[in-house]
Amino acid sequence: MPEKIRIDDLANPRLTDMQKAALAYGNEHRVDLTVDAVLGSAAAATGLDDFGPDDFHERLGLWLSEMDADDERTGLGRLGFFGECVRYASTRLRIRDLLARHPEILEIPIERPVIVVGLPRSGTTHLVNLLAADQRFRSMPLWESYEPVPDSRESVGPGGIDPRWQRCEDAWQAMQISMPLIAAMHPMNPDHVHEDLELMLPDFTSYNIEWISRSPRWRDHLLSHDQTEHYRSMKVGLQILQWFKPRERWVLKCPQHLEQLGPLMTVFPDATVVVTHRDPVSVVQSTVTMVTYGARMGYRSPRPEWYLEYWSDRIRRLLDSSVRDRHLLPAGRTVDVLFHEFMADDMGIVRNIYETAGLELTTEAKGQLDAYIATHPRGKDGQVVYDLRSDFDITPAEVRQAFDFYMDRFAVQVEVS
Repeated sequence: MPEKIRIDDLANPRLTDMQKAALAYGNEHRVDLTVDAVLGSAAAATGLDDFGPDDFHERLGLWLSEMDADDERTGLGRLGFFGECVRYASTRLRIRDLLARHPEILEIPIERPVIVVGLPRSGTTHLVNLLAADQRFRSMPLWESYEPVPDSRESVGPGGIDPRWQRCEDAWQAMQISMPLIAAMHPMNPDHVHEDLELMLPDFTSYNIEWISRSPRWRDHLLSHDQTEHYRSMKVGLQILQWFKPRERWVLKCPQHLEQLGPLMTVFPDATVVVTHRDPVSVVQSTVTMVTYGARMGYRSPRPEWYLEYWSDRIRRLLDSSVRDRHLLPAGRTVDVLFHEFMADDMGIVRNIYETAGLELTTEAKGQLDAYIATHPRGKDGQVVYDLRSDFDITPAEVRQAFDFYMDRFAVQVEVS
């Protein structure tokens, strides 16, 4: 049985000595949250200077200014966000440099991908990692998503370890020191298959920063602008990874696609789309617990009530958009996966996906999937016990009211009462 973990200090964190030291370090190292500072640091880090069209300056500027204006952000939070933006800008530089030298990359087809779409915390991560165990698929482990283009000045390290993998591993180890319970909620080890939105971040878009910062201004900007061109940029990222390591078909996933089904199907018209469904209350309580827990390092006050209000609304928006645009999904290439059915019979769900995608579940592939299941039991890093009433002063019934339109449409099993 997995270890039960109860986080009882969400509103008033009891910090470890390592957490206190990390926060003190952040306070000693101030950063300039400006576009020029980010781009200058990226240029210095890569030795490159062609960022391409500067339309992204507005988006990056909004990210930075919204954080810079937030007096509650810790020095460590500012420092970490600056570093992430420099990484995105560095990747942008390396992508443009690579494409200038190898324009043929843009001719590589991305055909018939299997794309997992569903709410965060609804089984998408387990499902995409399970499918990715079939080595016929091309998937995107976290370390590749962070740095899809290698630094030409680096070489493979001892034991054949890619320096990009090592940086991702070092970051994961540091994250577990600063947030020891994160592995039980959202593992981010280097080989963990991650979300394809990472390939939009060099374009400085996606809903990703909403997870790590309080950014309602950015949310409003994102939802009021067509994302099709950014989905095309994501496809370019896939073409680059395909060029480095070819496979026949991709398996991808991202909850953001729920509200971007139009751009998704425009850019990947032959995709098989797998839509996961789960009790929205379970999703809300898991999400708000995780982001409130993470806030102890990024903000001076965790403010659980803020995250409850924001993410209850954000998840409702995701579902509302997905119901509105459901007709855009291909009838013969869409698989709906109910969370309780997936937990009860994951291989049965996989068989349905393979049949819909026109892919044979060979003996070899089944062996690879079975091996993944055996080595990745649910809750292997512990199982967090969630409690909306105690931690957020609200009942599940109150949260569920906003999701009647979704519960009425899909046979989702109520998990939280």
